[in-house]
Amino acid sequence: MGRHFGTDGVRGLANRELTAELALDLSVAAAHVLGETGAFAGHRPTAVVGRDGRASGEFLEAAVVAGLASAGVDVVLVGVVPTPAVAFLTDRLGADLGVMLSASHNPMPDNGIKFFSRGGHKLEDAIEDAIEQRMQEPWERPIGAAVGRVRRDDAAVQQYMDHVRASIDVSLDGIRVVVDCANGAASLVSPAVLRAAGANVTAIHASPDGININDNCGSTHLADLIAAVRANGADVGIAHDGDADRCLAVDAAGNEIDGDHILAILAKAMADAGQLPSRTVVSTVMANLGFKKAMQAADITVIETSVGDRYVLEAMRSQGLALGGEQSGHVVMLMHATTGDGLLTALHLLAQMARTGQSLADLAAAVTKFPQVLVNVRDVDRTALEQSDEVKMAVLRARERLGDSGRVLLRPSGTEPVIRVMVEAATLEEAQEISRELAEIVGSALRVS
Repeated sequence: MGRHFGTDGVRGLANRELTAELALDLSVAAAHVLGETGAFAGHRPTAVVGRDGRASGEFLEAAVVAGLASAGVDVVLVGVVPTPAVAFLTDRLGADLGVMLSASHNPMPDNGIKFFSRGGHKLEDAIEDAIEQRMQEPWERPIGAAVGRVRRDDAAVQQYMDHVRASIDVSLDGIRVVVDCANGAASLVSPAVLRAAGANVTAIHASPDGININDNCGSTHLADLIAAVRANGADVGIAHDGDADRCLAVDAAGNEIDGDHILAILAKAMADAGQLPSRTVVSTVMANLGFKKAMQAADITVIETSVGDRYVLEAMRSQGLALGGEQSGHVVMLMHATTGDGLLTALHLLAQMARTGQSLADLAAAVTKFPQVLVNVRDVDRTALEQSDEVKMAVLRARERLGDSGRVLLRPSGTEPVIRVMVEAATLEEAQEISRELAEIVGSALRVS
């Protein structure tokens, strides 16, 4: 697998790339590294371990538990829960480490391991590097009473549910919601919390069987949600991914409301309530130009980061900010959570509907999305992008042509020999034309022979 850690933990095809042996080795190394950094100082260490419903999560959970317990870490198993629940419970239970087994929105055959440090925070790059360096090294194994103990606490998730429910100060009474749980970790939690908040809830794809997670459902496949919203005469639809750290939505007419819309709605709501520090929100370079113009009109500053919620989080923490997110529906509300939380996002989106009496379509109308075209140029030298004068001149011409009515972004993939060409313009036709021209130039100038 090369370097094991990617932008969001360790992920791969379960039992082929992500094996039980790898899961055990990672867990032992994580226990050792976090112990040396002082997280375990002066007391017997504890870890919270949760997973989504994938069949492979069963054997991977066993491997993670074996690794942690063999390294002297006590383990609290919290069962099938959303990723943000593991982050929250790591903090709430005073644990030194959290482990979530999930590949998020990926297909069922994949799985992943996400680590959280004390307080429920994702690991910094330096800590991940240290864990990789310590894998498979000789170590002194504890014996007797020093080995870790394992207990199950299926009731712990209720603490998470109560926490997110208490984060809104308005009833959702009268709002008709369809929630697509992606046959994932939100299947029990999300409908229950939304109902407790007062919403009239219809749940779909909420019957996980270990195999059907993300299978033509959830935040990456909105067709069933759109149909259910229309069929039920609902006011809004909510879509989670497999581990419920994302939230996308559809309005009453079935129109998609993506992460840019949601982030803009929440930013304006928080700014109006005086809860948006420095009137600033964090997004990534992939945020639509329409989002940026909407924030400019609302006198809200936008800070851009690289793609990935970890980079959004880094910018938020370093500058003392409270809200950030991605077009994909990863939204981070640091007043209430340490990581992206799809259920928390849904609650605050619905709360703004209840608070204002406006429909989701009316709230989302603040963002007029520019047509966006993304082209992947394959079999090119990603490293040569910044050195190509031909490509630079082509991009400059495209930007001059678009002016303030569009933008161009060229971004090398972090995992494939691909350069992504993204163009936004006032019309779809113009975006398609410019992206096609740029893709041809990139392909010609940077082609790998």
